[in-house]
Amino acid sequence: MRIIKLLFLGIVLCSLFSSCGINSNFMLKSPRDFVFDSIPMVPKTDYEIAPNDLVSFRLYANDGFKVIDLAAGTSAEGSGGATARNMSFGGNFITYLVRTDSMARIPMLGDFKIAGLTKIEAEVELEKAYSKYYVNPYVQIQIDNQRVFIFPGNGADAQVVKLDRNNTTLLEALAKAGGIPPRGRAKRVKLIRRVNGIQEIYRIDLSTIGSGLKYINMIMQANDIVYVEPVPEISRGVLQEVAPIISLVSSVFLIYLTLSNIQ
Repeated sequence: MRIIKLLFLGIVLCSLFSSCGINSNFMLKSPRDFVFDSIPMVPKTDYEIAPNDLVSFRLYANDGFKVIDLAAGTSAEGSGGATARNMSFGGNFITYLVRTDSMARIPMLGDFKIAGLTKIEAEVELEKAYSKYYVNPYVQIQIDNQRVFIFPGNGADAQVVKLDRNNTTLLEALAKAGGIPPRGRAKRVKLIRRVNGIQEIYRIDLSTIGSGLKYINMIMQANDIVYVEPVPEISRGVLQEVAPIISLVSSVFLIYLTLSNIQ
């Protein structure tokens, strides 16, 4: 009997202090002394075009009176070229891939830097560039395939949220992902964003009005990662890890008692 007790105690202690799978699904952990990046004091008020975005635009002349057809001879998106697609209000939009070097190959203009510009800024810059060839050019732009990745802090409920509007805020993105669940820590929200080729990590506190109001209207950018740190569940994790061991020890103990009674 004493041997069984010692065996049982040893297995339990081993499972508690070994590198078991308790809360092993936690991601993006940061040490206590980790220095987060400072959130810009003046947040962006509109979405900025980013590398790998698909930018669709349509060109007019004479301030929109006449459509300039650029659909002829289009190439594949993957090569930095364009594809034409019909829109509900008629006519063709031409879709261009923004490359990782922030450039897109635009008809007549060649390589044109477009990443980092808002929708309105890109329209203005393209109108200036096309003014060399057309009278009072007018450009319409749409930005496709923007999305952010939301990890709300509740296990496997991560979502890819499409940015349907150019000024989708942090609060809207979290709402589309179902909000912060009971296991999520609103006080510890991490926002990971690439700025000028450098990965920046911000820590955001949404637990109170005083701290949360400063950040809920942050404009989401393409490929942002929002990670809500989950609350550790030590007791449940321990039970899940130890339950099979307890079952095994119980079975061994029952076998031992049976053999003892037979003898």
